[in-house]
Amino acid sequence: MIEMFQEWYDNRHEYVKNWKEKNGGKVMGYFCTYVPEEILCAADILPVRILGSHEPQDVTEPHIFGMFCPFCRDCLAQGLKGRYDYLDGIMIAQSCLHIRQAFTSWQLHIPIEYSYYMTTPHHIQSPRALPYLTGELKEFQKSIEEWTGKPITENDLDRGIETVNKNRRLMKQIYEMRKGDNPPLTGLEAMYMVVSSQMIDKEEHNRIHEETLNELQNRTLDRPAGERLMILGSEDDDTEFLSMVESLGATFVVDDHCTGSRYFWNEVTPNENRLEAIAARYINRPACPSKDWPERTRLPHMLNLAKEYGVQGAILIQQKFCDPHELDIPAIKKLFEENDIPTLFLEFDVTVPVGQFQVRVEAFLEMLREEDLF
Repeated sequence: MIEMFQEWYDNRHEYVKNWKEKNGGKVMGYFCTYVPEEILCAADILPVRILGSHEPQDVTEPHIFGMFCPFCRDCLAQGLKGRYDYLDGIMIAQSCLHIRQAFTSWQLHIPIEYSYYMTTPHHIQSPRALPYLTGELKEFQKSIEEWTGKPITENDLDRGIETVNKNRRLMKQIYEMRKGDNPPLTGLEAMYMVVSSQMIDKEEHNRIHEETLNELQNRTLDRPAGERLMILGSEDDDTEFLSMVESLGATFVVDDHCTGSRYFWNEVTPNENRLEAIAARYINRPACPSKDWPERTRLPHMLNLAKEYGVQGAILIQQKFCDPHELDIPAIKKLFEENDIPTLFLEFDVTVPVGQFQVRVEAFLEMLREEDLF
């Protein structure tokens, strides 16, 4: 059943249109994984993450700065081209400046029934972050109730929390399988799994997850794992790049991405105050670099992942002009190399020069193989 994740990813727009026709429910497009999907699921709204297409485009120039990251421009282009015309609403949880501009431009230039800007604290390490975000979630719930015309009960919230928690739990169980000497799935397959979960009905996704878990118990890849790699940095769902790297004989065994482990790594811990419990989950999740201050909690978290998964080398990627990750990457590179984990830095654009990158990745893997000989 693991092939289903790729099918969903490749045909995500068709899937959502069919879901909407079948269920008659509303669909919410969102720009950042700090959006509380639990509340949307409680309201029977389908959350769909807005992603790019990795195709050249020329429609965003009047609406967004050319020196904003290619990911935010690619996302906006999808709206301007009508590829998300099935959305009933869009929302964002306060994130980096660039993706906020994509959201604002979408509001201004693309007709939409509902939009919501949720103020999420950047200073999540503040003792005031939890009560602040709890209050913001209360306002968001009220807005959703007014939009849909029906209340969200505590039972609804419990259902939404458990559905999303189960999805996270199942993905983490599959990630645990990647710690073994011969992981039963590739990094590309893991990416399809996580990214598809950001746009597919969670209950349906959970059913396929459970079948996939059983399937993976007895599955082996048709090749050696090769070099065990970690990929981290800016948002990345560039399947062509992962496919190219793994075709060279290596395997991505773990990641730190908002299209990967950072999206699902921790669950909501039940609490009588449901909204406070949800708020605590988003405050305590592995942080986005735009929120990871004054203490850099990301660095020990990423190093722990690298050690737990037996990583031999790390590929650090940065979307061009991505300020938060550009600030992060020198510190990550220094930390990893001090711990004998070599790194390769690559800067991504809307389209990836796979041929050029292949030469650099081949050289990196050759270096790792030479080190293994001594």
